[in-house]
Amino acid sequence: MQENGKAERVHYPLMDDAGRLEAASGRGADAIGLAQLAELSPDDLRISAATLRTQAAVAAQSGFAQLGENLTRAAELTAVPNEELLMMYEKMRPGRATLAEMVALAERLEQVYGATQNAALVREAAAVYQERKLLKNGR
Repeated sequence: MQENGKAERVHYPLMDDAGRLEAASGRGADAIGLAQLAELSPDDLRISAATLRTQAAVAAQSGFAQLGENLTRAAELTAVPNEELLMMYEKMRPGRATLAEMVALAERLEQVYGATQNAALVREAAAVYQERKLLKNGR
């Protein structure tokens, strides 16, 4: 979270300030409860990219850099439709994609979804898979 261009220190647990948290639908976390059960949508129960980025900031501030990076990548992936995300997951498994397919996957993540950190991770995996001969057809 940022205020006036400065990174604001975020405190855990995030629900202590639920008014600032939103679901993927945009509904505030403090407006989601049993009383609203009949009017909730699936997006009201999905985490938003902003909340994941806030959790990433808490992790980083607490000295858990890797967790922060993981949460930031998760925030990027909220823009990717589930069906495509599952296809991408399948392609990331050793032996399931060629180098060209992995490079194309990284480019799609970056260009279509703005998921630059995920694209970098896919490129890194592609290089390692190539080195260890874990690409489709051993290439």
